[in-house]
Amino acid sequence: MSDDETLSVYAQKARDYANLTRSDRIDRHLAAFLDALPQGARVLDLGCGPGFAARTMAEAGMRVLATDAVAEMVALAAQHQGVEARQQAFDGPLEAGSFDGIWANFSLLHAPRAAMPGHLRHLRAALKDGGRFHIGMKLGTDAHRDSIGRLYTYYTDEELSGLLTEAGLSVQSRSFGRDVGLDGTEADWICISAHG
Repeated sequence: MSDDETLSVYAQKARDYANLTRSDRIDRHLAAFLDALPQGARVLDLGCGPGFAARTMAEAGMRVLATDAVAEMVALAAQHQGVEARQQAFDGPLEAGSFDGIWANFSLLHAPRAAMPGHLRHLRAALKDGGRFHIGMKLGTDAHRDSIGRLYTYYTDEELSGLLTEAGLSVQSRSFGRDVGLDGTEADWICISAHG
């Protein structure tokens, strides 16, 4: 993520975002992602935010690296037992073939469209052959800022699936939904499960 205004919003609203996303139940997409991984798998939570997914992964016995570009989010994620939290951007260094699974849940939607193919290739290189990849994005076209200043890039199902395929990932399943975000507005989304 390279947009300073978006980073600033998340830094200022880290606690609000944590309160919005905190839940005692495991997200169905995260549960399916974990079920597909071997015990003790090495997992990357890309754009981890306050680290709730990373915490669930660690509690399930996974070895978790949680990364985020916002220091305030990394500090929250680091509070969860068993989570290694690191401040770094989407294109930060990752060892090739080092992850059994990569969880990119509503994080890459803040990357500029021109950067997305490179980000996906970078993540595919870090994923083991046969490893699991999850991505959540908002549906639509173009890019714009929401009412609190975050920059979003929107994708259609076809465009996102094509980018994943071009990066060397094989799409397995997809699901759709609509939820209210931090800015208080509803948005349509897509989650895609793929493997290397």
